[in-house]
Formats: sequence, C-alpha cells, structure tokens
Amino acid sequence: MHRLSQKELDGLTENAAVLESDGLGAKVLKLNDGSFLKLFRKRSRWSSETLRPYARRFAENARDLQRLGFTSPEIIQVYALPGPINATAVHYWPLPGKTLRQALSQSSPEQRRALVERFGELLAKLHEAGVYFRSVHLGNVLVLPDGQFGLIDLADMRIGRFPLSLGKRQRNLKHMRRYAEDNRWLFEENRDALRAGYSRPAPRKAQQLFPG
Repeated sequence: MHRLSQKELDGLTENAAVLESDGLGAKVLKLNDGSFLKLFRKRSRWSSETLRPYARRFAENARDLQRLGFTSPEIIQVYALPGPINATAVHYWPLPGKTLRQALSQSSPEQRRALVERFGELLAKLHEAGVYFRSVHLGNVLVLPDGQFGLIDLADMRIGRFPLSLGKRQRNLKHMRRYAEDNRWLFEENRDALRAGYSRPAPRKAQQLFPG
C-alpha cells in the first residue's frame, strides 16, 4: 500500500468528477484519465479495517476473482490517504457496460429471461468457487459490451477454498430479495430461469435452493 502525501492526493484528484458521495464526502471519483478512485473512510478509530483496510480487500478480491476466471476491475494501486483517520483508497480501471439491473429494465420479457438464466449460472459458479459476495445484487453485476458479466463493488466479499454451504447460498439469495425490483425479476417473473441457470454448475444445490 502506497502512502500518499496531501500534495500527491491533490494532484491525483485535480479536476476529478465525483460519482458517489455520502455525509463524509466523496466516495468514488472519476479521474482525468478515466480511472476511478474509490475512498474508504473509517467511522471509528479501531475496527476490523485497521488490520485489513477495505481498499486492500477490494484489490485482493478483484485479483482473486480474475485468478478464478471471473471478470473484475483492473487494479492500479492501493493508497493510504493523508489525515488523522487512516482512510484508504483503491485506484482502478472501471469495467465498461451497464448494470444488470439497467439491462433488465431495458429488455423484453424474453431477453430478461435469458439474462436471468445466465445470471443464475454466474451465481452458482461463484458459490462453487467459494465466493461469498455478501452484498450481491443486480446493481453490482455489469453486463459488458461483449455480453459477458463483470463484478464490481468488491470490498464486501469473502473467497474461501471450498464451495459455499447451503446456508450461505440461501443468505445470498435472501439478500437479493431485499430489493423490490430484483425480487420481482429474479424470484417472481423469472424464478424458473434463475433455477435453470443455477442448475448447470450446481444441480444438487439448485434442488435444495429452488424446490418444486
């Protein structure tokens, strides 16, 4: 992790566009060269982030996903930012495309079914590879220009050595049901397509997750 001085940070972010922000300030910046800088500010002095900063988790997860054959942002650098609260940032090249949520909203019923089926296959492959993407939803899965899927917003992810347990798979599905739009497309209108896609890499688990 490279520690930036205030002068280096100011130079890096000069004329940057703020893409996301919260009550603490900018969260995601688009820099002049088109790369992104995602900032993580600690809300308390002592937390799990002290030992493993979220910026580092994001970068490590992106690289591990690529090693496993999934598409994720290309990492440029991880920074420790100047200031008293030990904030960190990850600098990366963003993936092109639109979110799966956007793609579904712009698709016909037949196209939605095909996308949901392919998403079910992606989800099963992640689970079989030991990837527990705790905050997965249709807004952090991208449909790339070539039609393949990419993953973003990667800090809230654990990658283990073994396939996920049934309980963790169920929790992953339950999380997606919190979003009304996602729930309608995945579990109401296209549940059979989601099950069919999930069944290809994980037929036995699909029977338990999608009974009937």
